[in-house]
Amino acid sequence: MTELREIDSKWAKKWNRMKIFEADIGDKEKIFATFPFPYMNGPLHLGHAFTSTRVDVWARFKRMQGYNTLFPWAWHITGEPIAGAAKRVAEGDESQIRIFRDIDEVPEEEIKKFISPEYMARYYINDSKKSLIELGHSIDWRREFTTTSLHEQFDRFIEWQYLTLRDKGYVRKGTHPVVWCPNDESPTGDHDRLEGEGASPTEFIILKFEFGDAFLPAATLRPETIFGVTNMWINPDVEYVKINIAGERWIVSREAVPKLKEQKDGVEIISSFMGRELIGKVCREPIKGREIIILPAGFVRPDNATGVVMSVPSHAPYDYMALKDIQENPDEAEKYGITKESLMKIKPISLIKTPEHGEHPAIELVEEMGIENQKDAKLEKATEIIYKQEFYKGILGNITGKYSGLKVNEIKKQLLEDFIALHIADKMYELLEMVRCRCGTTCVVKILKNQWFLNYSNEEWKAKVREALQDIKIYPPEARANFENTIEWLEDKACARKTGLGTLLPWDKEWKVETLSDSTIYMAFYTIAKHLNLEKIPGSKLDRGVFDYIFYGNGNIEELSSKYDINTELLEEMRNEFEYWMPVDLRCSAKELIPNHLTFFIFQHVVLFDRSKWPERIGVNGMMSIEGEKMSKSKGNFITLKKALRENGASVTRASLLYASEGMRDPDWNTKSAKDMEIHLRNLFAMIKDASSLSFRKERKNIDLWLESRLQRHIKNTTDNLEELRTRSALQSGLFDVWRDIRWYLRRDKPEKDMVFEAIEIWVKLFSPYVPAISEEVWGILGKNGFISLAKWPEYNEDKINIKAEAAEDMLSELLSDIKNIIKVAGITPKKIFLYISPEWKWEVLETLSSMSKEKLKNAMKELMKRENLRKHGKEVSGLITYYTRKPERLRFIARIDERAILEEAREFIEREAKAEVEVHLSEDENIYDPAGKSRNAMPMKPAIYLE
Repeated sequence: MTELREIDSKWAKKWNRMKIFEADIGDKEKIFATFPFPYMNGPLHLGHAFTSTRVDVWARFKRMQGYNTLFPWAWHITGEPIAGAAKRVAEGDESQIRIFRDIDEVPEEEIKKFISPEYMARYYINDSKKSLIELGHSIDWRREFTTTSLHEQFDRFIEWQYLTLRDKGYVRKGTHPVVWCPNDESPTGDHDRLEGEGASPTEFIILKFEFGDAFLPAATLRPETIFGVTNMWINPDVEYVKINIAGERWIVSREAVPKLKEQKDGVEIISSFMGRELIGKVCREPIKGREIIILPAGFVRPDNATGVVMSVPSHAPYDYMALKDIQENPDEAEKYGITKESLMKIKPISLIKTPEHGEHPAIELVEEMGIENQKDAKLEKATEIIYKQEFYKGILGNITGKYSGLKVNEIKKQLLEDFIALHIADKMYELLEMVRCRCGTTCVVKILKNQWFLNYSNEEWKAKVREALQDIKIYPPEARANFENTIEWLEDKACARKTGLGTLLPWDKEWKVETLSDSTIYMAFYTIAKHLNLEKIPGSKLDRGVFDYIFYGNGNIEELSSKYDINTELLEEMRNEFEYWMPVDLRCSAKELIPNHLTFFIFQHVVLFDRSKWPERIGVNGMMSIEGEKMSKSKGNFITLKKALRENGASVTRASLLYASEGMRDPDWNTKSAKDMEIHLRNLFAMIKDASSLSFRKERKNIDLWLESRLQRHIKNTTDNLEELRTRSALQSGLFDVWRDIRWYLRRDKPEKDMVFEAIEIWVKLFSPYVPAISEEVWGILGKNGFISLAKWPEYNEDKINIKAEAAEDMLSELLSDIKNIIKVAGITPKKIFLYISPEWKWEVLETLSSMSKEKLKNAMKELMKRENLRKHGKEVSGLITYYTRKPERLRFIARIDERAILEEAREFIEREAKAEVEVHLSEDENIYDPAGKSRNAMPMKPAIYLE
């Protein structure tokens, strides 16, 4: 074990033994930070580690700021994943067993016991808890709990939640489309899916085209475009079937039948045939009865909706390109007896006008974008542009009859109602991406009757959520729009399923509360879990009245104590804990949870708790990838937290994860980057450890004032970044930027002892939230008492900002770089370097120009020539104006400094770095040594240089 890993292990054990992160109610202002409890169908992985370490860094930062900080943890086992995996183990599923054995590193003898869902969950919980302790998370483990069957107290809490929601009218029975697993015969929520998390049923409109004794039902998202249909697309190589459905006959792909059976009554197959039998024939569109030819199209997917597609080339880029291709290359069509002449008669029909385009928007955009054929990747973007423009800005044309002149987005609902009333349209729900249940079954959309739903479509409920969102700080701010969009489109959600693990719905016990429905307000349960665990209060005592008292203050405490055999002091303590810790100050999770968990989190808080308990902050981050590829267990591209800790240790893992990304950008775990981080941290620790052996000076110099000033800037930058959860930026400023400045300080001169150790103390505090074990070790080396984790965070002191000292060091750094570049270009080894500093009049020009607005700069020459002392330098003044105008960054006047004094003080440093003797001269002095006339190039903050 390397030195760093020994340090990681030492402090993880010490924190756990000393229980320094246990938080109880007190007089100090509190912080309550949470991470969504992880699902225990496997070990924690680097995605969990990334987000949870962001929470831990913020919690540690707030704790050092003096807040009474609570970071609790719990485990989620509700739903199908664990039960499904246990079933697959019992069936001997080798692919499932291989994942447990090879990726999760579960011993064979343990895997055999995984036929019990509870045993599997408990195994992974124990395994993951060890990893979190090793990682160094500052968790109060007294508040730990597990959902559903492993924790009956939590079951009672969820029962209280759903009884209360039902009483308030937010849970109701109804008929809705849901994502459905045919194998489990149950709704499949996001967390119950192997694939397709976030996908939800999309409503397609079925437009019925007459075809003999049946209809060709074309599925579309844009029913208004029926007025512009020119042809139908059918895949000739796909099997189609004629079916009875609701008293009609439809022709659809065979793949559409099982979907329709889940949504319609009485679906029966009458006959089957290949799509090629339909090609070249005609159907009739239902508005005006126009004959529409059926053309072959290999791009029509039989598994998408009905497998029947209508073509509107004026307003659909894909349709236009497909029609163009078949007209230019008619061989395929001619096989079905379709002549080129009949193909060329098909003309695009315009029906929507937009400000951006003329009669045929899709055709015009395709040509503008240089799209060459229907396989061009740019077609997707073109489609997105056209659909958006026509929906939000489109006006229906004369061809649409009574809808002419109306906006597409305003008439769409009425148009659909009219079409359905005329029996020419119907509805079908489809998934726009593959969704697979945890059991491995491909999911479909089912119209579910007599199912329990959360009424998220309720407009009054949404209004309260919008109100709450206005006051919630969202990090990063650009994620706010994602929440706003989710609130707008969110529909009712099934809140229960019949299979898997879960709390029984208290009034209908054939149903279990599903995985995204018992994970919305459990933060309130954290506040009392400590007492429930320590006092070992059984679930049987936690009736609804107990929770009503704790969370609402309802009921008589003496009567409740007597009824449920819980002493009044304990009831009061739990009530006080809830009042003290709520609301949640930070909830942090990945961006993929915005469309579900994070938004549901807000929805349920606003109706179950009063405004004072609504969330304060929500942090959002990207999704972890491994070596540039998306994490996937099935593909083997997956790293468990346990493995990362074994290979890298806690400090390297934490720092590597949080240096990978911030905001909404996806972080990537890169092995080389982790090894580089280990080298950085080893060097950092070695440098600090060896600081006491440095040779020190006693007198204070400009460089000390510079470092003192720079440290204040780093304190402010790190603090500001952490406040808004910019965790990568805070690591950059708090660790690497300070390190860079300390290296410059030590390079410049012998350090002043008090200054260097003050800098190290501030530095180690700033990076402490990221690599707390190394920080604790350094804290001890510095001779400090107690834990740095509980030490006071550095406070920004503006009085210590020294602009002149910073300007002086900026000048020196740039000067040194200029000297080395000249030496390199000239290819010489100088014995002597002459430095010429700017004359007084050039400083006057700089000060004047820097005070001028852009408009006044145009007349700068006229203004400056009014001054007698500058007129004699007219040509040079003109050159300066040109120079500063072209380099506005140099026009920013910071501070007037004594360049000569600074250079004289730093002479030894410059000589040491340049390996040459240095002389400093004022460029306007008489009789200076200047054989090449370099002194005339001297500028404020930029001395001229001559090498000899």
